[in-house]
Amino acid sequence: MRTRNLAIVVTLAVAVYLVLLAGRAVELLRADEPVAVALGAAVLVLSLLGVWMLVTTWRSGVRIQRLTRRLEAEGGLPDVSDLPRRPSGRVDREAADAWFDERRAEVEADPEDWRRWYRLAYAYDLAGDRRRARAIMRKAVELEAAEHADGDR
Repeated sequence: MRTRNLAIVVTLAVAVYLVLLAGRAVELLRADEPVAVALGAAVLVLSLLGVWMLVTTWRSGVRIQRLTRRLEAEGGLPDVSDLPRRPSGRVDREAADAWFDERRAEVEADPEDWRRWYRLAYAYDLAGDRRRARAIMRKAVELEAAEHADGDR
C-alpha cells in the first residue's frame, strides 16, 4: 500500500511536470522564429513520450500486480525468507544463484506456465538483473493473458 501511494505521488508530480512542459512547448510553437518553433515541436514530442511512458509503466504495474494477487491466492508466491543474507540485507550471491538455477529448471520443465516465469523473473530480480527480470515478467504477463483468454472461450 505504501509503495503504491508513493508511486501515485511520483506519477502526479511527473504528470504536472509534463503538463507544464507541454505548455512551454505550445508557447514556443506560437513564436515567430523557426528555431523556437522547432524547439517547441521537439519539447512537445518529449512531453508526449513522457505521457506514453507513464501510461505503459502503470499498465505494466497493474498487470504484474494482478499476477501477484493471483499467485498469492494460489499460495505460489516465491518465498526466499530462508535464504542466507548479507549484512546489507541482500540475499547471498551463491544462494541467489542456486535459487535461480532451480527456477530456471522449473521453466524448462514447463515453459507454458506463467507462474514459473513469474518466479524466474523474481529470481532475476533477486540476483540484481532488473533488465532481464522485467523482460521475463513481460513473458509471464503474456502467458497469463493467453491462459485467461483461453479460459474465457
